[in-house]
Amino acid sequence: MVLIHLTSTAMSALRTGLVAVLLAHAVGVKHLMSMSIDENIEKQRKRAASVARGMLDGSIHYLEGAIELSSLRLMVGLPEDDKDFMAFVLVSSETDHLPIGAPRLHWSQEALDRLEPEVQQSIKWAKEITLAECKSIMERFNA
Repeated sequence: MVLIHLTSTAMSALRTGLVAVLLAHAVGVKHLMSMSIDENIEKQRKRAASVARGMLDGSIHYLEGAIELSSLRLMVGLPEDDKDFMAFVLVSSETDHLPIGAPRLHWSQEALDRLEPEVQQSIKWAKEITLAECKSIMERFNA
């Protein structure tokens, strides 16, 4: 039996490639299958930088951006416990009960109105605890 020890970065890159291939296959995207792991990591890093920039300039809803950055964490070729991305995992976890993004369409107006103060408070909290990480992601990936 041969045991192979992979660094967390190698595991992340391997996982990134596998996630990309599985997602592409699941949605029927054939051209992504030919994209190299490095190309996909670079594409996801650019997306992360773009999302971070949008969160900072207000063109992307801050909580929607945090959720997307949380989901990109395993696709950017970094250790899964990367400090910058883990901040957004926290925000995503703490706000997953709120009507954010496309799911808002399935909520009643009464519920949206009732939860809006909590959404606004969550945005304020998220900015307080992730602003530096948001800037860091943007700078790390040269957006």
